[in-house]
Amino acid sequence: MNRNKRISKPRKINPTYFVFCEGKTERSYIEYLRAKYRLPIHIDFQIAKSITEKHISSYKKNKANHPKDKTYLVYDLDVPEMLGKLQKIKSAIILSSNPCFELWYLLHFQKQEAKISSEECVQKLKKHFSKYAKDSFDREFKNKIENGHVKAIARASKLETHENPSSQLYIFIKELEGFKNQNKFK
Repeated sequence: MNRNKRISKPRKINPTYFVFCEGKTERSYIEYLRAKYRLPIHIDFQIAKSITEKHISSYKKNKANHPKDKTYLVYDLDVPEMLGKLQKIKSAIILSSNPCFELWYLLHFQKQEAKISSEECVQKLKKHFSKYAKDSFDREFKNKIENGHVKAIARASKLETHENPSSQLYIFIKELEGFKNQNKFK
């Protein structure tokens, strides 16, 4: 009797995304992305002055590692010496927002091409969503962000990297979307 031998396909391993960020606002947004894309995203809340290559290595040490894993730094550039500190960390991709993370949110609602302060950024954001609070990411705000998602990516990609105004969050979003689309029908 000839039995058909079942051969299983090799198991596909998803990359793990390690995201280091400095504030509750950033963490709330990354948690939203983790739920939306259903990908393994590890978030480490690390104050800007203490983020180093050593800290990243130590954090990832006890976690499963794979060559496809990626590490991101989500930090504001409102402090002049911050960019230099982040650039010393060669193992990570910098996803800075200048002057602050709220600029990324603002780009979901409008263009912002002129230099802006953190305070002005929050004020403009509140014109589009009056209930905005720094570390809150409720359902109503999430829906507004979802509706402006494509526009925010287009607007952010036209801004000069690390300059005021700019946000590189779109790079991470495109990475997540690309991975999800690539594996959608497999």
